[in-house]
Amino acid sequence: MTFAHPYLLLLLLLLPVLAWFKGKRGRQPAFLYSSVQLVKGIIGITRSSAGNILPKLRWLALALFICALAQPRFTHSETKVNASGVDIVIALDLSGSMAAEDEGFTLNGQQANRVIIAKDVLKKFINKRFSDRLGLVVFASQAFVAVPPTLDHDFLLQNLERMEIGVINQNQTAIGSALATAMNRLRDLKSKSKIVILMTDGQNNAGKVPPLTAADAAEALGIKVYTIGVGGRGVAKIPVGTDMFGQKMYQQIPADVDEKTLTAIADKTGGKYYRADSTDTLQKIYADIDRLEKTDAEVKKFTYYQELYSWAIVPGMFLLLLETILSHTIWRKLP
Repeated sequence: MTFAHPYLLLLLLLLPVLAWFKGKRGRQPAFLYSSVQLVKGIIGITRSSAGNILPKLRWLALALFICALAQPRFTHSETKVNASGVDIVIALDLSGSMAAEDEGFTLNGQQANRVIIAKDVLKKFINKRFSDRLGLVVFASQAFVAVPPTLDHDFLLQNLERMEIGVINQNQTAIGSALATAMNRLRDLKSKSKIVILMTDGQNNAGKVPPLTAADAAEALGIKVYTIGVGGRGVAKIPVGTDMFGQKMYQQIPADVDEKTLTAIADKTGGKYYRADSTDTLQKIYADIDRLEKTDAEVKKFTYYQELYSWAIVPGMFLLLLETILSHTIWRKLP
């Protein structure tokens, strides 16, 4: 719920002040006596409950009228997006080596593994591409479609969040199968541009489709492939448990990115190969892809309001009417 004129609610702060000031001044006397001795017998009479309740009803009604004046309402927004014509499928490696924690991979000042960093950067990329159909393929020993190309990016982000190492057999890397799976989700779509973003930190050692064969098919179908080699050069460390003091223990593994094959895939399909050895580098890579594959899309925003001021006016009028009736009947003042 929002208010069209929220600044008018500041008037509510004046009500306690006015009530205090009115109570301090007191009411005008109905009779004047030359001496209090003349009314000595009624000095001890206590004030009736009407003297407390009736003013409260009036102040409460006034508060409700101020709320109505501020115009409370429910706001309903609707956004209509016409698809840009760019369809993108992201193929994310979930093999065991993606658990490695490279020196340059940090998130919020803490060292993180490759999958965590990749997912964080992907979320930001997805949020920028609001008018594109985006899909997600995950792979390790096999490749699976996690989300087909869709404009429902909230659904995509929810599924991306639950993707972790271990959801599929993590012992090998099927790069060719991942590319073929992503390509199959794009080939029947009518779009201006079809793109696969392939992220991996290893070499193709599983699956029935050779990576370059999949690249030939992508070229024939007009699908552009951007390849990203994830991880630093030299050696990387993978957590293998904790010691007796609760400190992480690591196993060192050699960097195993097949840059030659990834470069060949990108060159053959008109894409580009990138090496991501740090969080900043990966962010810049996706910013570059975002810049290269940009197209205009029409976005229409609609806002309509459900006015609620009657919810304040009606109770306020009721309280004011109740106060008037009570003051002239049950709690009538004399004289």
